[in-house]
Amino acid sequence: MKPLLEVTDIECRYEQRAAVSDLSLHVNEGNIVCLLGPSGCGKTTVLRAIAGFEPVYGGEIKLGDKVLSSAGYTCPPHQRNLGMVFQDYALFPHLNVCQNICFGLRDMSKLAIKTIAEDMLNVVGLTGFGHRYPHELSGGQQQRVALARALAPNPDVILLDEPFSNLDVELRERLSIDVRNILKGQGITAIVVTHDQNEAFAIGDHIGVMHEGQIQQWDTAYNLYHEPANRFVADFIGQGVFLKGTLVSPDTINTEIGHVKGNRAYEWPKGAAVDLLLRPDDILPDDSGELIGRVINKAFKGAEIMYTLQLSTGSRVLSMFPSHHLHEIGDEVGIRIAAEHMVAFQSNEEISY
Repeated sequence: MKPLLEVTDIECRYEQRAAVSDLSLHVNEGNIVCLLGPSGCGKTTVLRAIAGFEPVYGGEIKLGDKVLSSAGYTCPPHQRNLGMVFQDYALFPHLNVCQNICFGLRDMSKLAIKTIAEDMLNVVGLTGFGHRYPHELSGGQQQRVALARALAPNPDVILLDEPFSNLDVELRERLSIDVRNILKGQGITAIVVTHDQNEAFAIGDHIGVMHEGQIQQWDTAYNLYHEPANRFVADFIGQGVFLKGTLVSPDTINTEIGHVKGNRAYEWPKGAAVDLLLRPDDILPDDSGELIGRVINKAFKGAEIMYTLQLSTGSRVLSMFPSHHLHEIGDEVGIRIAAEHMVAFQSNEEISY
């Protein structure tokens, strides 16, 4: 399948400093992809380059067979047939919802424009809201209007820049699922920029984790969590701690808490010093377990409780218990290691047990 959008080896600069370098990605028709990373990693710069708001100093951006950007050439934003949803929604306060949605429509009859507006209101679940003004809407409703406006011209790709960052956590999670369902229901191709991994996991078919202007890993949410490509991705995605260890066989690491065997075979030499990543779901409660942890912190999360446990060696690990396993600070609890998806990285420190 030929990708709908191709970004190949682009470079973007700010004041002669490379903000993005040698970055490539592709998006197939109907897919939703996310650029995920911390502030300053270059993700919004990539989105703005795709939208035509930033030039590229190297590489190429293509939509189908049409070149949108290359070194020395930038197709104007309004000629790209891309929809854009901005972080602040950018709704016009003096226009009602219908007028906001229809703002970008040109050379159409009033009846056709009215029909599109009504269709878009139905798509985003705001039927009957057409005569309201932005200040009469909640944050979530304003976000839906911004999405409807971006969808109205029937663009080839929708670009969303931190679309949920102004909303509270509960609404952000719910709306990200709603937006995914809307886009999938319409067969819309989309690129979403976010710093929130939960958002990216909820909405993206594929996710590109960015750091210092480059994509560190382009993968599914499952693989990013269980098979991170490098230390940065492992640190940025999910929660966890690293334990020092040595490789005793391709799939077994000796640590201060004993041998840990997983599903991945490493090609490092026997005895190599490694850092083993343990996620909260790798540490399971086990009343009869020989391994004991002392509760030094806890965070109630509804159905689960995140415990920070101190081992007899002094190291700390995180563990997610079902919430009916209620323990107090200072309690000692039995645990076991279930790190089937073993993730480790070579270390420069020599460790022996």
